[in-house]
Amino acid sequence: MQAPRLVATDVDGTLLDPELRVTPRTAVAVRDYVAGGGEFVLVTGRPPRWIPPVAAQLTAVRLAVCANGAVLYDVVADRVLDAHEIDPATLGFLAEAVAETLPGAGIAVERVGVGGHGDEAGAFLAEADYRHAWKGDDSDRIPRAELLSRPAVKLLVRAHGMTSEQMVAALTPVVGDAVDLTFSHSGGLVEASSPGITKATGLAEVAGSAGIEAASIVAFGDMPNDIEMLRWAGHGVAMANAHPDLLAVADEVTAANTDDGVAQVLERWAPSGDTDLPDKAG
Repeated sequence: MQAPRLVATDVDGTLLDPELRVTPRTAVAVRDYVAGGGEFVLVTGRPPRWIPPVAAQLTAVRLAVCANGAVLYDVVADRVLDAHEIDPATLGFLAEAVAETLPGAGIAVERVGVGGHGDEAGAFLAEADYRHAWKGDDSDRIPRAELLSRPAVKLLVRAHGMTSEQMVAALTPVVGDAVDLTFSHSGGLVEASSPGITKATGLAEVAGSAGIEAASIVAFGDMPNDIEMLRWAGHGVAMANAHPDLLAVADEVTAANTDDGVAQVLERWAPSGDTDLPDKAG
């Protein structure tokens, strides 16, 4: 395929280095790609409120697909454009399934408001014994019944002493197709979205609005929540540090996020670089 009309990339473990930075090389590669007429979109499990620190390190980000495809966020206007929420009845069903299948697991929910940057109060709510998977717990602690009382774009399940792979294997037969289960972290964290909502559906919404076909898109990722996106895009690129399940579906493997893997691919379309990609694998 020719140089893509749109590049979509995951954020953590893909675009960012281990210090959560966009390296100078990657920033330049993104800038040059966009200057050449390409579209660039972030597609992440992060909520909108965690996007501004990433966008501030780039000069070319307008849209971000957040919460594993559930939210479309206009970075420039700081406005949520669309959100696919899990209704309270389904949240209650999920909570019961967690209690039955993963006794002792904690749950949390992610909600969205009008914007992202200044809309943090009440966005991430967790029950008292929920253990945050990342440094810097920014959740408000409330009773489980209150967690489940309003729609949410994502429900998170945290189980101590289990891997995320084990949790998904245990929960899937119980919840069926009531929600979409995935994970972006192997350390005992599962993320649930509305049924059928994935990074691929969020990216397809953006691409459709821009009149861009999947065949003209390159997507980057590193974890199982990127699988559907890499399969859907015309060319799916996994990082060298990617989860084995993602490596298995990728059309190409680039260098790790510690070695500017995204930039190494984008630089193909710099003036002195190559203009073609390998054909998509069958």
